[in-house]
Amino acid sequence: MMGRAWRQAARLLVLLLLCGLGLQLYFIARVALMVVLDPASTTFQRSEAWRLLRAPGPAGWRQQWVPYAQIAGHLKRAVIASEDAGFTEHSGVEWEAIEKAWEKNLRAQQRAERQPEARRAAPKVIGGSTITQQLAKNLFLSGERSVLRKGQEVVITYALEALLSKQRILEIYLNHVEWGEGVFGAQAAARHYFRTDAAQLGTMPAARLAVMLPAPKRFERRPASAYVIGRAATVAARMGAVEPP
Repeated sequence: MMGRAWRQAARLLVLLLLCGLGLQLYFIARVALMVVLDPASTTFQRSEAWRLLRAPGPAGWRQQWVPYAQIAGHLKRAVIASEDAGFTEHSGVEWEAIEKAWEKNLRAQQRAERQPEARRAAPKVIGGSTITQQLAKNLFLSGERSVLRKGQEVVITYALEALLSKQRILEIYLNHVEWGEGVFGAQAAARHYFRTDAAQLGTMPAARLAVMLPAPKRFERRPASAYVIGRAATVAARMGAVEPP
């Protein structure tokens, strides 16, 4: 009986490993297709579209793919300066930043344990995401917060970095990233906030859009607030040191 139980457990383990390997091969194949095909949508966009369709009132949606050459260099520099200064140098994951985020989350968790009423606000997963990691998450993964999901994000990140150029990664990111309720991509954001095309964005408009990325739905309500303008000035000052891929 014991031998039979061990054999069943071994078969189950092999099945799980094969399923895991199959999933990784699926992600790698999807990434490989992006060498020649522009992704039509991301997992995050599809979940947002479904949410907007179920919400009361009209479901607005703005998105238009534009080639890398038709996105202003100012916006490329602003996003890199604001979101991921080491984008062109790192291999997709900055472990030092993840370690710092982990330590910050651990301290917050310890405070929450000492203060039971604050437990709901305690973080559940590390941060420190690069542009490539953000793209990996948006393309394929849910918004679930867990160490397992973070691990899958890292695997997809390395696949993106291995199969796509930095320029291609940034092109896909800028065409799919969220810039407000139902506003996705650089062209839609440029038209929505500044009534211009992504190719025509100047330094300060580009910096303002970059500042909005961590919380686009919140900043959309006041895109010209004192905070956004002040942070944009800081980003603009850093843009001269950035060389886009």
